[in-house]
Amino acid sequence: MLATSSIAEEIQELKRERRAVLLAHHYQEAEIQALADVVGDSLELARKARSLDGDVIAFCGVWFMAETAKVLNPSRVVVVPDKAASCSLVEGCPVEPVREYRRRNPDHVIVSYINTSVEVKAESDILCTSRNAVQVVNSIPPDKTVLFLPDRNLGNYVKQQTGRSNMKIWQGSCIVHATFPVRRVMEAKQQHPEAEVVAHPECSEAILSISDFVGSTSALIDYCVKSAAREFIVVTESGVNYSLQKLGAGKKFYYVNNENCNCSECPYMRLNTLEKLKDSLLKLQPRVEIDPEMMRRASIPIERMLAIK
Repeated sequence: MLATSSIAEEIQELKRERRAVLLAHHYQEAEIQALADVVGDSLELARKARSLDGDVIAFCGVWFMAETAKVLNPSRVVVVPDKAASCSLVEGCPVEPVREYRRRNPDHVIVSYINTSVEVKAESDILCTSRNAVQVVNSIPPDKTVLFLPDRNLGNYVKQQTGRSNMKIWQGSCIVHATFPVRRVMEAKQQHPEAEVVAHPECSEAILSISDFVGSTSALIDYCVKSAAREFIVVTESGVNYSLQKLGAGKKFYYVNNENCNCSECPYMRLNTLEKLKDSLLKLQPRVEIDPEMMRRASIPIERMLAIK
C-alpha cells in the first residue's frame, strides 16, 4: 500500500483495495461518520447492508448490528473495528431464557428489537427497530399474545401506541437512554424555553411524556431538520450531532447528560476508532462468523421485518 499522509487517507486506500463499504451508525465518532458510505440508524443500515456493492462490509457500530449485516450478506466478509463493542440490551437478554419462554408458550409471538444477539433473533418470530416497532406489533393479529424484548421503555411505548393489552415486556434497558434523568430535561427546558424536546423511545416514560417528538435516531434527525423550531433539546446519544449540524444548519441543539457520567455517549459505540477501523480493514479482523443454520433461522424474522414498509 502506498504511504499516505493521514489515517483517514489510509482507510480510504484500504477501502479501495478491499472493495469495502463502510457503514456507520449515528452514534459513532464524527470522524468515522465522515468517512462512511452510509450513515444511519439500525433499520437504514440493515437495508443498505445488502444493496451496496463490495466484497467487505466494515461495520462501525456494535456487534449485533454487524451480525445482522452478515445474516443479510452471508457471502461477504463483515468486520467490526472492536469486537468488544457490545450493547447492554444484548447482554441483558441471553438466549436460554428466550428459548425456555418459547418452549412454554409456543403460541405466543416473539417480537425482538434489533438490539439482540443473532441467537435471540433466531428464536424470534419477527424483528423491529425503534422506527418500525409500532408498525410491526400492529401487523400481528390482535388475538395473539406478544412478547416484546428486550427494551422495557420501548416496549411500554409500543404498548401505549398500539393499545395492545396482551403484550408482555422483557425488562432490559439501554445504559444510555434509561439513565437520562427527567430533572435534567426540565432544567434544560428552563434554560432554553424556546427549544423543543425530542427523545428516543428507549428513554423513560417520564421523559417521553414531556417530549414534543418521540422517534428513532433517524426520525429525530428528520424532525429537527424539517421543523420550524430553531432550538432543540436532544435526548439521545450525542453522536447524532454530526448529522444534525450537517443537515440542520443554523439551528441549535442541546444535549442532556445522564446519571452515570457528564456525557450522553454510549461507551460501547465509542470503542470504535479510526485506528481500529484501519486495522480491521488491513487484517480483516475482528470478523463476524456465524453458523450457516443460525444465519438461516435468524434471516426469517429479519426478512419479515424488512418486508413491512
